[in-house]
Amino acid sequence: MIGNQVKTVLLLAGLTGILLVIGQLIGGFTGLTVALGIAIVMNLVSYWYSDKIVLFIYRAKLASESEYPKLHEIARDLSTRSGLPKPRLYIINSDNPNAFATGRNYQNSAVAVTTGILSLLDTDELKGVLAHEFSHIKNRDILISTIAATIAGAIAYVAFIARFAAIFGGMRGEGGNGRGILELIILAILAPIIATIIRLAISRSREYLADESGAKMIQNSLPLASALTKLHSVSKIKPMRRGSETTAHMFIVNPFSGRYLLNLFSSHPPIHDRVGKLRAMKF
Repeated sequence: MIGNQVKTVLLLAGLTGILLVIGQLIGGFTGLTVALGIAIVMNLVSYWYSDKIVLFIYRAKLASESEYPKLHEIARDLSTRSGLPKPRLYIINSDNPNAFATGRNYQNSAVAVTTGILSLLDTDELKGVLAHEFSHIKNRDILISTIAATIAGAIAYVAFIARFAAIFGGMRGEGGNGRGILELIILAILAPIIATIIRLAISRSREYLADESGAKMIQNSLPLASALTKLHSVSKIKPMRRGSETTAHMFIVNPFSGRYLLNLFSSHPPIHDRVGKLRAMKF
């Protein structure tokens, strides 16, 4: 638990630091102050509303128990096994087979699954996937992922403004010289890349942990291994059409992996590594 708290602090410090440096180069102390204000607001909004934001982005609807009895039955079982309150369950209308968890704490958690995953997986595989998502909640990984998605988006936006300002000479770095403008352009280009690296490095380690703890929760690693293999294969054929790459790390597999010919950065560990680790687990 302490490790996750440290990760959260490091992530916020790193991403917020990038935001502040860009602000300082755009407008000196004034720019630094404005960037600090943006960082504070984004952190507060992320903490209180990130779950609502991401569920809204994907048009998730509450899953009624009458319509999805199997989903609720699995969730109740995992709630007992994990000692967690049963999270709110949501359905996303998408052929892409996927799932994610969100929420700032145990009492305000939610798990969303797509219609695609419900039609693709059998009951045991679905339980393995939901155990993975319950593990994210239990390990307190939800806050770090939702904040990362929100602040990464803010950095991309501020970096765009910085590039525009530097190119058209509307703003000056500290001292108003050409060197400051050059530094601003370089940082504005590199900042989103660095922010992505920070976010994804933590995301990958979190996925391994959730795989392991989810398998231990149901005392069986094979259903999740089988589910991951299916999800990875079908997601490449049926990528999600709605949403943004900045939220890809929240899903159990990358929902956008089929959108592009090349992916310079991966939000998830290689599937063969995850499946191999799961199949090697002993109970």
